[in-house]
Order: sequence, then C-alpha cells, then structure tokens
Amino acid sequence: MIEPFSSPLLREQLPRYRAFIEAELMPQEMRLLSIPFREAAIELNRLRDKAKVAGLWAPFMSPTDGKPALTLPEFAQLSEWMARTPFGHYVFNCQAPDIGNMELLHRHASEYQRDTYLIPLEAGHIRSCFSMTEPGQAGSNPLQMDTTAVEDDDEWVINGRKWFTTAADGAQFSVVMAITDPEASTHERASLIIVPTDTPGFKLVRNIPVMGEAGEGYHSHGEIQYTDCRVPKRNLIGARGSGFKLAQERLGPGRIHHCMRWIGIAERALELMCQRAVSRSLGRDRLADRDTIRHWIAESRASIDAARYYVLHVAHDIETKGAKASRDGISAIKFHVAKVMLDVLDKAIQVHGALGLTEDTPLSYWYRHERGARIYDGPDEVHKSSLARSILKKYDTGT
Repeated sequence: MIEPFSSPLLREQLPRYRAFIEAELMPQEMRLLSIPFREAAIELNRLRDKAKVAGLWAPFMSPTDGKPALTLPEFAQLSEWMARTPFGHYVFNCQAPDIGNMELLHRHASEYQRDTYLIPLEAGHIRSCFSMTEPGQAGSNPLQMDTTAVEDDDEWVINGRKWFTTAADGAQFSVVMAITDPEASTHERASLIIVPTDTPGFKLVRNIPVMGEAGEGYHSHGEIQYTDCRVPKRNLIGARGSGFKLAQERLGPGRIHHCMRWIGIAERALELMCQRAVSRSLGRDRLADRDTIRHWIAESRASIDAARYYVLHVAHDIETKGAKASRDGISAIKFHVAKVMLDVLDKAIQVHGALGLTEDTPLSYWYRHERGARIYDGPDEVHKSSLARSILKKYDTGT
C-alpha cells in the first residue's frame, strides 16, 4: 500500500492506533461479532476505557489538553485503520452517527446543549442518533417530510414517524429534523431539535432487520414514533428554519467519513484475499498461482489506491474551501468509493469460496452491512445525476 500523505502528527499517531487495533481489537473481532451486542458491549466498554487511558480517544475533536486536532486528511488515514475491524470506530468514539452529531453540536450548540449533550457524548458516557429519514417520503430528498414540531408556550410538540435512525437502540438523545415553518420557503421549513429518548411520546418501534439481521445498539437502525413529544424550546439547534442547511452541513463531511471507512474495509478485504490465495492449495498449485486471482488482486490494489487519493483530495478541498464548495467531489467519491469497496468485498468472498459466506471471517458481516453504502446518505443515482448536472453547466449554452 502506498502511503499517500504524512505529517509529523500523523507519523506519531498512526503507529499507536495501528498497534492498538492489531493487538486489542482484531484478535477478538469474530468472537465479539458472534455474541449479542449487550454482551459484547461489556468488553467493548473496557476497550474504550483502555483507548482513553492510551490517549487515543476521539482524535477528530480538539482535545482539552491543548494537543492540536487532526486535519481531515490526517483523520482519513486514521479512520482507514479503525475500519479494518468492525469495532474500531466505536472503541475510539468515532462511530456514526455520534461523530456527525458531535461535529454539528461543536459548531452550533448553545451553552446548555454543550453542557447537557455534547460534553457527555464526547466523553463516551452517552450515545446519540440522527432522525431524518421517513418511511412515507423519499429518503434522498430531505426537503420532503411529514414530521412536525409545533410551538406550545415554551415547548416544541413533535409528531411524526422516522426510520433508519441508526443507533437509536440505547441512545440517550436524538437529533430530529421536523417541519417548524410549513409556510416558509422550501429550504427554511425545517429545524433540528434535540429529543431525549426518555421523553414521553418517544417510542422505538423496532430495530429494522437489514439483510435478515435486526442489529442491536449502535449497529441498529431504528423505526421511531414521535407522538406529542414535548421538549423545551432551548433544545432547538441553531436558528429556527435552518434544519436543511445544518443537515447538509452535517451530511457533507459525514459522507467523506463513510468513504474513509470504506477504504479501510476494502484494504482489510484485500489483505484477507491475499492471505487466502497464498494459503489455499489446489493440488499442484495454489489459488495465488491462477491468473484470474492475480488479476483480481491487482485490480483491487489499483482501485483502492486510486480511491484513497481521490478521498484525500476531497478531504483537502473540504479543509481549505469548505463542504459547500466541495460538493461535486463529495458526490463523486460517495458513489465511486462505495463501488470500489463492494467490488473488493465480492472478490474476497469469491476467493474464500464457501468459507467467505460463513461467520468465520468478517467478510460476510461487511457484505451485509455495507451493501447499503450505495443507498444511504443519498443513493448512487442521485449523486451521479447531481454531479453530471454540475459538469454539464459549462457546456450548456442554452441553445
């Protein structure tokens, strides 16, 4: 693998994360995947405490001890290593949707919201979720939603139904996108409001089965009913009517976090593919001696490295120009890197044969959980259409 970017901070940090992941996480990953999350969480919480003591906690945030925060390109490479095991991001408190909610609250939380929700979230004492997608509306269009939040004295009264609210199971609060001003302009109708999950009227209806697996804890995707759910007005994040703007601000960098993670998964899948190829005997030769397998390995190597450079390029653009100015690049890497990851996973499973379908490797887990990469945060087709429209603008003379 080519190391595409370096800095003094990254050269100091990356070996420490890699050593922790290889020594503490990878040896236990298959056992932890095979038991209920409630049981696995006991061991994972021990590892989270160990990561804190080692100074490896939430590296994307500005630490309180004055150490400089990582840039987005630096964090991209740390994120890759975290993604090589299914529990990496969770152990270092970098998991979605908490990472996106932390970034959102860092920029827009009031003092009350910071003390009540952000600080405990950063410390890993609580978890959160982000409630935007609705079963009755197109998930790719956040301008369309039925959930409402109506003022009543000093409270918001929320009614509506959300689904695919990741990690709602066990979360202490939800960031809900709801219509607060139905008569306002299209992009100013919605707001983001914090709803503690113990609020009367908040109901986790179910953890939605995905590919036959319902999931638990932060691996879950919840369907939630909000019925006359009352929260104080001070739970409004940012300005009233800024929900769409804040959601896009959150989701843009959130998409690049996904891409960083997908590259790490693809890298681990390629590693498993190569290990299988050199160890699997076919009689006189090995899988690694077959041209088809060699071609798959070469194609995967080239695809992963190209995707990595593209992601780092877009990460640099976000860092220097902002997410809005980088939206074309964000759309491009979102569908491109998802395809690369799923293609490498598919090849790795094929090289493993029947073993690849079992729970003896993490490949089948990733194949189930990551097929959604081409759907969530905007399906591939939406991002491709958006990018093509932007490209065609300079060719469209109106004739």
